[in-house]
Formats: sequence, C-alpha cells, structure tokens
Amino acid sequence: MAYIEVKRLYKRYRMGENVIEANRDINFSINKGELVIILGSSGAGKSTLLNVLGGMDTFDEGQVVIDGTDLANFNDYQRTEYRRRDIGFVFQFYNLIANLTARENVELAVEISEQPLDPGQVLTDVGLKERMDNFPAQLSGGEQQRVAIARAVAKQPKLLLCDEPTGALDYETGKQVLQLLQDMSRKKGATVIIVTHNGALAPIADRVIHLRDATVDKITINPKPQDIKTLEY
Repeated sequence: MAYIEVKRLYKRYRMGENVIEANRDINFSINKGELVIILGSSGAGKSTLLNVLGGMDTFDEGQVVIDGTDLANFNDYQRTEYRRRDIGFVFQFYNLIANLTARENVELAVEISEQPLDPGQVLTDVGLKERMDNFPAQLSGGEQQRVAIARAVAKQPKLLLCDEPTGALDYETGKQVLQLLQDMSRKKGATVIIVTHNGALAPIADRVIHLRDATVDKITINPKPQDIKTLEY
C-alpha cells in the first residue's frame, strides 16, 4: 500500500458569488521514502495541495489517505496533532522568529515533538555549527533557509513538505538545500515533497507530479534520479 493516496480530491474557494476550484479531481499515490516534486506554473494549485497534505487546510471532496488514515475524518484537534507529530514544513521565506537565535528557533520547534533530534547536531549537519548562536538578521538568505530546514528536520517528521525551498536562493546554496532534502529521503527514510515551478529540478525526484489548471496533467517516474552534484538549473 502506498504511503500517500489522493483520490478525486477537490478544493474550492468561494469569492463572492464565484466558486474557484484550486484543486480539481486530483489523483496520485506516493511511496514511503520517496522524493517527490509537484511541478506546475503559478496558479496551478501546487501550494493548495501542499497545504491539504500538511493538514493546514481542509478539502471539499475526495480522499487524502496518509499512512492509512484519511485526513477527511480529522477534526481541528486531530489536524493539529497530525501537523505536530508527522509533518515538517519548509517555506520559501523561512518564517524564522527574529528575536531568537538559530539554535533557539530549532529548539522551539522540537519542544512539541515526541522524538526530536538534538538541535545543535542538526544545525551542525546543515553546516551551521559556527552560526547557531546568531540571530536571523545576522545570517545570509541561504543560512536562514538552512535553519528552516534544520527546524523541520529536527522534528524527525514522517513527511517533509517544502514550498519553493530554493526560490529565494542563489544557485550554489540552492543545490546545498536540495542535497539536504534528498538526504532526508535517502538516509533518514522521510517522504519529501517539493513544490516548485522550476522544471529543471524534476530529474532529481523519484516521482514528478505535473499540475496544470488545478488538476494532474501527468505523472512521471525517474528510475534513476539525477545526482544533485551534476544538476544544472
């Protein structure tokens, strides 16, 4: 059985008298431990889908079964517990707390986790051993993104959701971030989903879900994902 099964998913927003379908008849499956890219242009429904998978948003029709549990059956408390227990989030714009150091930002996240990793060790693993006592304003964009990844990884999430994680980074830093995410899949066994509009990233994924006009256009499988070291984008 797949780790994630999405069947006939619909998500609608009402704007006055108009109804907008952000996700329409979405169907796909993802295996445990895969690195998956959800690819599509702006407005294709990528971020909405990510929010649904992460329990940050509800949906109107269909099934979203993750690790044997259908999110449609969750109440607000259960969604909160699901996010706390199983999900790690990495956003494009970091969302770090400005008056906390890098270490404190990670420590704050692991306080709500059942089996967290050591914040200092995780920050060391992402190359920030010498920077963990700096505040966000004292860090570069790439360093801040690595703190955000450390914060997500330290929870030891089953599912790591990343919304345009390299969108605000330079080329070399972006590749470092992608390597960290791939390592979470390959070495830690986490299921990693990256939302992006950048088709050049597709070769590094085990599975690529192409979204177009709010629905799945096609799904491609990469039997041998490309090594990130050789990736050019």
